[in-house]
Amino acid sequence: MKADEIIKRIQTNLPSAQIKAFDMTGGGDHWQLSIVASEFQGLSLVEQHQLVYKALGEWMHGPIHALALTTRTPE
Repeated sequence: MKADEIIKRIQTNLPSAQIKAFDMTGGGDHWQLSIVASEFQGLSLVEQHQLVYKALGEWMHGPIHALALTTRTPE
């Protein structure tokens, strides 16, 4: 799994997202993501994370083993 694949998939579902992706182990399965998106406006932290999980879909059950998220709105 590569950072550009993850970024593309998230931006497909969250078009305003500005994403920084860091492969924590170098193996492509442990990721740290920092995401700023207007789609998170008015949502709780849990709801923001659920949007990201939904965007990543089946990858959360296979290629991505661990995910550390930091999410926020542009404000």
